[in-house]
Amino acid sequence: MTTTLPAGASAPAAGPVTGPGLYDLTADEYHADPVPGGSLSSSGARKLLPPSCPALFRHEQDNPPPPKATFDFGHAAHRLVLDAGPELVPLDFDDWRTSAARDEREAVRESGAMPLLRKDYDVVQAMANALWQHPVARKLFEPGSGTPESALVWRDGPTGVMRRALLDWRPAPGPGRMVIPDYKTTRSAEPAALQRAMHEYGYHQQADWYRSGCRALGLAGDDAQFVFVCQEKTPPYLVTVYQPSAMAMRIGAARNRRAIETYAECVETGRWPGYSDDIAYLSLPPYAEIRDSEEYL
Repeated sequence: MTTTLPAGASAPAAGPVTGPGLYDLTADEYHADPVPGGSLSSSGARKLLPPSCPALFRHEQDNPPPPKATFDFGHAAHRLVLDAGPELVPLDFDDWRTSAARDEREAVRESGAMPLLRKDYDVVQAMANALWQHPVARKLFEPGSGTPESALVWRDGPTGVMRRALLDWRPAPGPGRMVIPDYKTTRSAEPAALQRAMHEYGYHQQADWYRSGCRALGLAGDDAQFVFVCQEKTPPYLVTVYQPSAMAMRIGAARNRRAIETYAECVETGRWPGYSDDIAYLSLPPYAEIRDSEEYL
């Protein structure tokens, strides 16, 4: 069942997505886009812009990939850290190669829970324990200080496009500036590596998108901040909490605005262009052009 808190309402009520508001949706419900007439998510906005294009966005929307059948440390770690999502069920097998292991795995899945090998469950538990030792991360996700996995739906003013987001954690209202955290598992939590990942995966766009949703629904003030809690998946499971810079947020907001306008135009025209309709005139990458011109010209 879906519960909703429409913008301005004082108490939640049961029902489907009917318009802007705060909703309690399962991950499957959210990713299926439950908004009548369609909506744009942060990941969708990033898919509309280079190095992707609207045609790829449209194809993925029309042909969603099947759910992952393999174990995902990220989803399992989210379950223990946020206390949200399917129950984790550790199974005492070395691997999934035997029929007995596969049968028990399928039985757990059919019950709605997430099966894990015992060794993988121990890793996820160790990750959660390490996170709770980090002085900032543990305060951001402190039990009772907020609500996990809240879905936001709001209307973009300039275009009328419906937007949506799925918060990892919605902090409870309180004194002082609101800090909205998002939890990510990563290969490296070293700051320079996270800087590259922010650029590669568009996390500065996600930060602006989610913060904008909270502001639009009156859940956060203009001074609200968005931070990422990033944790390595190998011992000792180090944690880094970072906030995108003011310039990164400005660029993220500008990219989001371009994506929303692109989406609105594509919906209106029914045309979802690829990379280019013209002949592309390409030079060598700058590093190669400099190197080879010095060597050969």
